[in-house]
Amino acid sequence: MNLKEKIEKHLLEVQKPSRYIGGEVGSIVKEKSKVDVRFAFCFPDTYDIGMSHIGMKILYSLKNSRENFWCERCFAPDEDFERIMRENEIPLYALESLDPVKDFDFIGFTMQYELSYTNVLNMLDLAGIPIFAKDRTDELTQIVIAGGPCVCNPEPLADFFDLFILGEGEEVNLELMDIYNEMKKHGASRMEFLRKAAQIEGVYVPRFYEFGYKEDGSISGMTVFENAPETVKKRIIRDFDGVFYPENFVVPFTEIVHDRVSVEVLRGCIRGCRFCQAGFIYRPFREKTPETIYNETKCLCENTGYDEVSLASLSTSDHSEIDEMLTRLIDYTAGERINLSLPSLRVDNFSESLLEKIKKVRKSGLTFAAEGGTQRLRDVINKNVTEEEIMNTCRIAFEGGYSSVKLYFMMGLPTETDEDIVGIAELAQRILDLFYSIENRPKGRQPQISVSCATFVPKPFTPFQFEPQDTRREIERKQKLLLDSVKSKKIRVSYHDSDVSLLEAVLAKGDRRICNVIYTAWKMGCKFDSWSEHFKFDVWLEAFEKCGIDPAFYANRRLDFDEILPWDHLDYLVSKEFFIRENKTAHKSVTTPNCRQRCSGCGVNKAVGRECFC
Repeated sequence: MNLKEKIEKHLLEVQKPSRYIGGEVGSIVKEKSKVDVRFAFCFPDTYDIGMSHIGMKILYSLKNSRENFWCERCFAPDEDFERIMRENEIPLYALESLDPVKDFDFIGFTMQYELSYTNVLNMLDLAGIPIFAKDRTDELTQIVIAGGPCVCNPEPLADFFDLFILGEGEEVNLELMDIYNEMKKHGASRMEFLRKAAQIEGVYVPRFYEFGYKEDGSISGMTVFENAPETVKKRIIRDFDGVFYPENFVVPFTEIVHDRVSVEVLRGCIRGCRFCQAGFIYRPFREKTPETIYNETKCLCENTGYDEVSLASLSTSDHSEIDEMLTRLIDYTAGERINLSLPSLRVDNFSESLLEKIKKVRKSGLTFAAEGGTQRLRDVINKNVTEEEIMNTCRIAFEGGYSSVKLYFMMGLPTETDEDIVGIAELAQRILDLFYSIENRPKGRQPQISVSCATFVPKPFTPFQFEPQDTRREIERKQKLLLDSVKSKKIRVSYHDSDVSLLEAVLAKGDRRICNVIYTAWKMGCKFDSWSEHFKFDVWLEAFEKCGIDPAFYANRRLDFDEILPWDHLDYLVSKEFFIRENKTAHKSVTTPNCRQRCSGCGVNKAVGRECFC
């Protein structure tokens, strides 16, 4: 019985069998004899999550645009199908060819979230690939690589990967595959390839770097081998308006999380919120022109048949030509009866004219990120949003016919006090009172103010990378305080599990010693840790104890400014001096203007030879 027959035999025994069969409209199948390099693009979560990821769509099409390269998709099987795979000796396979992943040249993972780390190990094990890089043969095959936002600190994963791609992948992926193809033809070994790859800007080969540790557990220094660079610089796309973008997407048979066309309108962020990793690691700020955005939207809608489009960015309303962009898009989408989704709106540039455009394309509630419950705390985190702007935005929304507003906040932020927590409830109450004060408010509808409160997780490459996270007990106390402070049933509060946030902080800020903890936790049954029904925090704590690691050392300890951090040898173009300066400014409750108002000296534009806005 071949692999296809084995798979088909058991499909009716699992939920959503269409996750595992391939063959979707838009998927790319090639003749193996004409392919030089095969790339298995692995997403360490279920099909429903992974197929929503815009980065996979871009790189899948980009690699397949080369005739001699074949990129195929692979996702983490859910528990029901994994059980069948193990019982029936079905290895992890790629959807286009149904070939085992272990037969591919590259096995590439996109690391979007720290709590997917155990899934990587589980997928490698299902594939029959040695989990530790040191255990793989010296043959030039099965090169296990990773990219994505989490690899800005790859050290907790360093023992499992042959190399990491730092920054944006559109150019460096093809360069890497070209070098591999050439060296493969000449019979090169794995080590010879890794030495060559380490010289490509944006490629980090962890086996060429070794760390020492002090008695207190902090890093004492780093030794570099094989002539690898002392500092590895991330890659960026300089011509973002002209960068490759797919003309087609794979259209799933089953519903996925974001079942629509996604069009990237900008990269980077001008804001500089001090907690936000994405706002710094995706710098510099770059936009596509309204013409490019319109053409990509129209092309994708026509080729896929989707009737919904989402504009992807960190802050869509910061696009310098948003009015022209939306006017062109709405003219097209309204005429074709296509729904246009506009996430990532800011309260400080929300206007009546923008609302009028939004009302043509979206009828649900509006979502805004206030982040802090008091003005003092919003200044600390550099949100650069005033209460007046928040209230004015809500007034515009209510007068424009909306009765529900969702507000995002964070809990456990640096310098936070109980007054800031109570301030969240008080701000929500003032917004509710505002609704009732408006004469021309929506009639016949009850208002709903939703408060979503995430736990602050200090992340690398942010001004708050030095900050400790609140302890579990303190976060739970603050969560109760917030609930007790809400006085109306029309205000709904939700918040994150503090245990999940603690683990996220450890994995985000960890060093190479965390590799053994991840491996131990996986061996003890941890996987799909971002799913509440699968999360086993008690097992993770046992894994930390077995490995002699105190999670508080990484999550709840303030880092010294002169301490060597696990990611200091990686250059994401924003200087450490800038982060230190911004951290000190935060503790003075002083804000830094956004990039269009004044250059804050982060260094990223200078590093890539670009001019700042001002």
